[in-house]
This record gives sequence, structure tokens and C-alpha cells, in this order.
Amino acid sequence: MVERPEDLTRRTAEDAPAAEPERLEAIGRLAGGIAHDFNNHLLAIRGYCELAILELQAGDAGAAEQDIREVLLATDRAAGLTRQLLAVGRRQVLMPEVLDLNDLLGEAVGPLGPLLGPRIELCVVPAEHPVHVHADPSQLTQVLTNLAANARDAMPGGGALTIAASADDTEALLTVADTGTGMSPATAGQIFEPFFTTKGRESTGLGLATVRGIVDQSGGSIDVETERGLGTRFTIHLPLVRQVAEAAADTAPAAGRAAPGSGTVLLIEDTPAVRTVVRAFLEAEGYRVLEAERAEDALALASAYGGPIDLVLTDIVLPGMNGKQAAETLRSERPGLTVLFMSGYTNDPDLQAGHLPPLTGFLQKPFSGVQLHDALRSLDLERSRPAPDLILSNEP
Repeated sequence: MVERPEDLTRRTAEDAPAAEPERLEAIGRLAGGIAHDFNNHLLAIRGYCELAILELQAGDAGAAEQDIREVLLATDRAAGLTRQLLAVGRRQVLMPEVLDLNDLLGEAVGPLGPLLGPRIELCVVPAEHPVHVHADPSQLTQVLTNLAANARDAMPGGGALTIAASADDTEALLTVADTGTGMSPATAGQIFEPFFTTKGRESTGLGLATVRGIVDQSGGSIDVETERGLGTRFTIHLPLVRQVAEAAADTAPAAGRAAPGSGTVLLIEDTPAVRTVVRAFLEAEGYRVLEAERAEDALALASAYGGPIDLVLTDIVLPGMNGKQAAETLRSERPGLTVLFMSGYTNDPDLQAGHLPPLTGFLQKPFSGVQLHDALRSLDLERSRPAPDLILSNEP
């Protein structure tokens, strides 16, 4: 019998109170896991800062420098946790490009060897022909790293890990298979849940949840086949790029553009401490910096400024007009303007999918001076590089 809409609505409403405790429990586990890990990182940061102050007061600059380096490492770990959470929630900003899975596997071999250790044999099987996908290479590398770490833990006595690329008429396939302990059906049904783990306190339980988040946000899917004592196989399905036009990688600066490390940057950031640090980074690169706290102030500043503006570096989340709206307005007044967005989080679906217009970059907060340098150089190269044509399809 077909259920009438009014019956379905009534039954859903009746089931909701019973599901509420389970939902709250899941939220509580997630919040508890985040609080536990993030508070550990904050304790390390605060502790090393206090030690550095004491050591500077005692005149021990060498020890203080080492503690400051530990602070940097702890902030990197905290930033890694937030990136994992954004990946789990399908809310991170991807920077996709056309890449060959065979190249991705070739580049992954080196880092994965030390991760797996001497008792696990790594076998990489590239496809017979190039397999092109449109994806964020750093995120796919993270997927491989997480799956390899999971396989390593499933083979404490050693074994073999096989990573293979292939394609059929409709999609690209990335397979990661181990000869480890395997999983029961009950465990396999929970492995992609955030903070679910069978490894005890040494694991956050975010590894496979992150994998699924990245794959889903990349427009793909992931399957798992496993059996106790017979190992586990993960298969990642991604849309296949069926036609690729190679673009000339001309790295010369475009005519009329300021050379890297020179020119004027309009900086828009509403947090004073962040604005001060980013301005210092830019000035250390050799740029002249115009700064504004709000987008509306930046538009007025740009209108009053008589010289050229070579780049806009703006936070996305701002009071009033947001950074994306400000960039669009500035580009309407200054066609061809280069824009670099920065944010700790954005709910803009176009940015999350990596749908960035030409001469546009994105930098995830928090970032280092080196990462800002690399993003600026990447945009300098993009100014003279034509975009490749591509066709994404799951059709034969």
C-alpha cells in the first residue's frame, strides 16, 4: 500500500522525539572529541608561550626559540584538526585542477613508504593509460594518506598494501586494498562516522570520516569491501575527465603587470591582529599595502587611490558587505584585477566546490608567511596561463 503524504508527515513527527536523544548523543560525542583534541593543542600553545617568556626573562634566547618553534607545530596541528572537521562536514574550499591519477600515485609512493614502515609491502599499480579527473590534488593525497594509515593499523604484523588507478567508460577508479585483519559488518557500517574508532585513545576517529567528506565534496563516492581475516578494499569513484586540452605553462609575467613582490595590495580584514600580521607578511614580500577593516571602507579607499591596485587580499566573512561582493564590485571598476580570498570558513557553495573565476585564489586560515608567498606566486603565474578545456562526465 502506498503511504499517503499526510500519513508520512504524521509518522515522521511521531518518530522525531524518539530520534532526538540519539541525535543529541551523536552531537555530544562530536563536541567532546573536538574539545578534547583542541584543548590539548591550546594547552601546548599556552604552555610553550609561558615557557618562552620565562626563558627570555632568564636570558636564554636559544631555549625560547625552541619553545616558539613548538608553538608553531602546535598551531599547525590545531589547524589540521579544523581542516579535518571542515572536510567531514563537506565545507572546506577545494582547489581542483585536471590531474592524472597515475601522476598522483607516482608522487605518493615516496611519503607512503615511511608511513607504512618496513613490514608492509607497498604495491602501486598505475592505469595503462592516463586517467584524468578534476579534483584537488592535495585533498586526494590526504585521502591516500589516511587510507594507508588505516591499512597500516590493520596490519600490525605486516602485510601488503595495493593502490591502483583505473578507469572504465564512465568513471575513474582509485582502489586501496590491504591484507589486514578486516572488519565485521557492524564495524564496517560505522567507520565513516566522525570520532568512531576501534584504536583507543590514540586515534581521533576522524581519518575515514575525512576521507568520505573529501570524496563526496569532489563529486565522487567510496565503497568498502571487507571481511574478518581477509583484509579490506576501498574503491573511490570519481567523475572522469574525458577530454583535456593541454595548456601552455608560460611562467613569464603578463605585460603591464607588476613583477612578483612589487606593486600595491588592497588588504581587507576586520580582525586587527590578523590585519597587522598579514600586512607585515606582504610588506616583507615587497608590496605596498592599502588596508581597510570593512569592505565599504575598501571600496572608498580604492576609489580615492589614484594608482594601480595589483591585487586584492580579502577575508570572505566581513561585517556588512562580504569579501566576495567587494571583489566583484572592485573588478567591475578595475577589470582584470587579481583577487586572493582568505577565510577560516565559508558557506559559499561556489567557493567550496572550487568554482573560482580566473585570476582568483583562496588561502585557508590559518596560514604562514610561506603559504601566503606561495599563493601570491601561483596567482602571478596564472596571469599568463590559459585555462584548459575539460569535459566532466559520467556518461560513456
